[in-house]
Amino acid sequence: MLHSERELPLVIAHMVQKLRGTVLYSQLERQARVSLHRSDIKLESLKEDIKEFLKISGWEKKLQNAVYRELNVHPLPSHPLATAEHIKEPLSYMRRAQASWEKRILKSLNSMCTEQSIPLARKRPTIEQKELLSKWNEMGTDEPDLSRFRPVYAPKDFLEVLINLRNPNYECSDQPSFRSHLGLIQVPLQVKDIPELTEYFKELGLNTGQLGIDDSTQVPPELFESEHIHIGKKVLRQQDSAAAQQYVRQGCPTALRAELWALILNISNQPEDMLYYEQLKANVIQYDLLADSLIYKDVKLTASNDDFYFVFEDYLYQVLLCFSRDTSVLEHFAYNSASPPKSYIRGKLGLEEYAVVYPPNGVIPFHGFSMYVAPLCYLYHEPSKLYQVFREMYVRFFFRLHSISSHLSGIVSLCLLFETLLQSHLPELFYHLREIGAQPLRISFKWMVRAFSGYLATDQLLLLWDRILGYNSLEILAVLAAAVFAFRAVNLMEVTSLAAAEKQDEMLDLLHTHDNHIYLKQYLLIFQL
Repeated sequence: MLHSERELPLVIAHMVQKLRGTVLYSQLERQARVSLHRSDIKLESLKEDIKEFLKISGWEKKLQNAVYRELNVHPLPSHPLATAEHIKEPLSYMRRAQASWEKRILKSLNSMCTEQSIPLARKRPTIEQKELLSKWNEMGTDEPDLSRFRPVYAPKDFLEVLINLRNPNYECSDQPSFRSHLGLIQVPLQVKDIPELTEYFKELGLNTGQLGIDDSTQVPPELFESEHIHIGKKVLRQQDSAAAQQYVRQGCPTALRAELWALILNISNQPEDMLYYEQLKANVIQYDLLADSLIYKDVKLTASNDDFYFVFEDYLYQVLLCFSRDTSVLEHFAYNSASPPKSYIRGKLGLEEYAVVYPPNGVIPFHGFSMYVAPLCYLYHEPSKLYQVFREMYVRFFFRLHSISSHLSGIVSLCLLFETLLQSHLPELFYHLREIGAQPLRISFKWMVRAFSGYLATDQLLLLWDRILGYNSLEILAVLAAAVFAFRAVNLMEVTSLAAAEKQDEMLDLLHTHDNHIYLKQYLLIFQL
């Protein structure tokens, strides 16, 4: 949000720069020229008449949605003199930690490459290209030998890095004091307390109707649902991204969710978008990357073994293989604390002019990465649209779950928020688990880093992701994780070890077999206490 009216010209200039050169910009120019031949366009009121034409013809709404998308995705310029690295991440110790983590990931990838004598990339022989093209829609039936490959890292490896994160300018010691944080995260970041969360997520109050909550208000659920669907259809007719984002805060009707999410994310699946997807597919057919084997391995280890997602195995390969080639994803590194990994052309090691980003999108897949895509397969069955929605979800939200930053939706802040909520709301439970060596974060971290994908039943997960889109924030993940512990508090107070506490984690599986909304209710309730 703007801090003063003096920033408005800077923000407008920033927005124009972002939109210039886009397909929409060219389309608007073309439509403006076409309108000059209309009889109702007068020379003396040319500017106003063209603006009116663009409004009536729907192009003004498309421009508004594009601007709204930029405001949601790209950070506003904090200061004209702010450096690129400051925009990526303002805290220098976070930048150093992220750079160190990236070196570890790259070292792991290079070690696998060296040990197995596998090139990072190679051109496929013509016969192999034809074979891959012929089975493009049946890649799930392929059984390549993946025994030589291992995930570059798993969430538990990443958690250890976050646990050891320290601010060198902040005085802390191993001895507890009134300034100590008793959790695993030991960096002083500002996170919301319960009153602030209550205000921020005020639409989640128990007095407000919620789709998927049967008894949250006095209004009969069937009556609320009928009215909510009616409003949702009206939002879709208006094609207003901002209205759609506000609407989904109370949950999406199943029949409208795909269209509403696409509207919020400003995805229209135009012919040029489908052509771009085909170009990415052609690149997959032509070239084989080491990252492809990591994708295959991850899908086989995760989604293929999930009762809800194994049927989408073909879609997952198609989307993730194309994603790894998509250089447009590199744009998100302007506001991501991470930097794209680089490799060197053979024989040119260390020469910067021969460095290339690898993989081309700058994202090395890790264990569980495919679970970011899997739930979307329930909503979109056209590959190019499924791809666009996933890519937009990634550059808006998911990248923050595996990079080190001080952002409120970054994984470090989410971990700290989760621990702070438990300490303030359930201090006895938190202290008990800490004393028996079962720090709650060691259990909940994998839920949050996957945005609960694979841990909640799909209908529950999509209701949760409605709220992520609605609030343009991942903070709800930490709240829900805390709510799960609140719900299991009585049982957890009786456990005596980490292993026993982790068995309580299996209670999440109940949502895979029982049609209830217990955790969704719980994260509403936590705000009322």
